[in-house]
Amino acid sequence: MPDHMSADPAGTRPRVLHLISDPRRGGAQNFARDLHRELGRRGQSSALCALAPHPAVRPGDAETDPGDCAGASGLRTAVVLGPGRLRPSTLRALRSAARAADVVLAHGSDTLAACALALAGTRTPFVYVSVGHPRYWTANRLRRVRGGALMHRAAAVTTLTDEARAVLEEQFTLPEGKVHVIPNSRAAESYPPADGRDDRRAARHALGLPADVLLVAWIGAIAPEKRLDLALDVLDRLPDVRLAVAGDGPLRETLARHPAAARAHFLGPLPDPAPLYRAADALLLTSDSEGVPGALIEAALAGVPAVATDVGWVREVVRDGATGALVAPGDPLALAEALGKVLAVNRAGLGAAARAHALEHFELGAVVDAWQRLVAEVWTAGEAPAD
Repeated sequence: MPDHMSADPAGTRPRVLHLISDPRRGGAQNFARDLHRELGRRGQSSALCALAPHPAVRPGDAETDPGDCAGASGLRTAVVLGPGRLRPSTLRALRSAARAADVVLAHGSDTLAACALALAGTRTPFVYVSVGHPRYWTANRLRRVRGGALMHRAAAVTTLTDEARAVLEEQFTLPEGKVHVIPNSRAAESYPPADGRDDRRAARHALGLPADVLLVAWIGAIAPEKRLDLALDVLDRLPDVRLAVAGDGPLRETLARHPAAARAHFLGPLPDPAPLYRAADALLLTSDSEGVPGALIEAALAGVPAVATDVGWVREVVRDGATGALVAPGDPLALAEALGKVLAVNRAGLGAAARAHALEHFELGAVVDAWQRLVAEVWTAGEAPAD
């Protein structure tokens, strides 16, 4: 079989394996794909694997040979390692795949546990890429103890802001220098703005959405903390608006019975969210907890203004009154008022400002240098002889 993880010329740069929980298009997965692709473009050996399949992903959207993680020929797909995220066979496949890498990047909490278990006793270090708000998943002592034990096994941990670093260091007593701040980012070329009205109508047609309505996108897991119920409450207050929901989760069937659900289009998980951004007039984020949401960055790069709850570090992406609107969490009336204003004013101007802000602060090319430096540091430290 082809060796996608062959060393860089003269072994000058480490071979990287990106590990995601499953092949869905979630925030952590999208970032891993973009970083994997950009490293490959820069000539650095990079591969992409997923721990387990997901029922929402069609078989053709992911490879299935656990012995050959997707490298140069699989920039947008991920090889699935096993039947379950922490199954023994999955962990064995991860351990085998990691032999061809110099550093593993673990994108998401399930990958942290998998790497801590599968790579124990090996010479391959891993970096845990933390993308959520640490206070949310350190809310009880059991989570803190478990998370701390796993994180101490990582060679390094990355997070999105200085505040998040302080929380991680405090909650898990991580040593100074172990946690690195690298901003969330996306590749701008993956999220092109709609090229006029005809492009927007074509995107809507491809998704089965109505052509000539005010259309708001909602993207995420249909889970309690994401508060799709609030988005539907907002929809109930704005009778001229339709909602396009991209995602799935345990509350889908319940929320499909909401009184406003007749004006909501449940699209399920999309293999690529970019067409929905081109179709939408605005993005609505209603979460109770977030870090720096990738969906907000993606929408901004696509020139779509956002109305979002002011949680986590959302305000780093959404500038209230300039690129969209921020609202206190849990308030459907305030969300409806803010969304109504955004839809009624110069959406194109807000979207252009959102894109300019995202290009300046969250475009992937601006942060890949930091990732390459960190991976090289971890690799060099692992290669250094013990005292």
